[in-house]
Amino acid sequence: MQTSFPQIIRLTVVFAVIGLAVAGCGRKGDLDPPSVQATKGGDSSKPTPQPGVKDKPFFLDPLL
Repeated sequence: MQTSFPQIIRLTVVFAVIGLAVAGCGRKGDLDPPSVQATKGGDSSKPTPQPGVKDKPFFLDPLL
């Protein structure tokens, strides 16, 4: 089977668009403000929960 040059270009563009769409996946939202402990030289490895914000798990979280 022989593939033509325009067909190869078309497949490349399709795969590039799919790759960009997958790379754009993630959580949408504001950046987390620094915790009070991190500014005072405390342990910054544990994020402090923000008031009124619930963390809703997403099915792709393990991949991110």
